[in-house]
Amino acid sequence: MDGITSWFEYLNERWDLVFTALGETLVYVVTVTLAAGLLAVVVGVATRHHAFGKELSLAIASVFLTIPSLALFTIFIPLVGLGFVPSFIALFLYAILPILRNTTAGLDAVDSSVLESARGMGLTPRQTLMQVQLPLAWPVMLAGIRVSALLTVGISAIATLVAGGGLGDFIKSGLARLPLPNSLEAIWTGVILSVVLALAIDGALLVLGRVTTPSGTRGRAKAA
Repeated sequence: MDGITSWFEYLNERWDLVFTALGETLVYVVTVTLAAGLLAVVVGVATRHHAFGKELSLAIASVFLTIPSLALFTIFIPLVGLGFVPSFIALFLYAILPILRNTTAGLDAVDSSVLESARGMGLTPRQTLMQVQLPLAWPVMLAGIRVSALLTVGISAIATLVAGGGLGDFIKSGLARLPLPNSLEAIWTGVILSVVLALAIDGALLVLGRVTTPSGTRGRAKAA
C-alpha cells in the first residue's frame, strides 16, 4: 500500500509532465498508424494480383522487424538529427508489417464467387475493389491496425533515447536515478500509463470496427 500511495503522490505532483508525455506518445500512435496504414493499404491493393510483388513487399516489411529497436532509432540520427523525426521513421517502419499482412490476407480471403457476382452486376474493377473487396477485408485489416497501434505504444518508449519524448522519459529517468527516491515511481509511471494507453487505444479501435462494419458485411467476411 505504501508503494501505491507514493506512486499516486508522485503522479499528483507531476500531472503536467504526465499529460505532456501521454500526448507525445499519443501523437506517435496516431501519426505512425495513419501513415503506415495508408502505405500498407496502397501496397496491398497494388500487389493483390501479383504474387511476386505481394511476397516481396511482405519480405521487405518483415526485415524492418528484425532490426534491433535501438539500432533502428539511432540509424537515422545522422540524417535527420534527434527528436520526433527519427523516432517517427523507426516506429513507422515497425508498424507497416501487421497492417500490410492483414490487408493482403483480407483481400485474399474474399470469395471469388463474390467477385464474380460483382462483375456480373456490371461493377468495374475499381467499383468492385471499393464496394466489395475492401469492405469485406476491413475487419481483417482493422485487426492489423490494432496490432500496429499497440506495437507503436510499446516501442515508442525507446524514443526517449533519441530525445523523442513520450512516456519513455519517465522510465529512463527512473532507471538513471535508481535507487534514489521516486525512481521506482517514475518507472511505474511510464510502464503503467503505457499499458493504460494501449488498452484505451485498442478499445477505441474495437469500437471503430463495430461502428464501421455493418452486420451484413461482418457475416459475409466470416463466410469468406
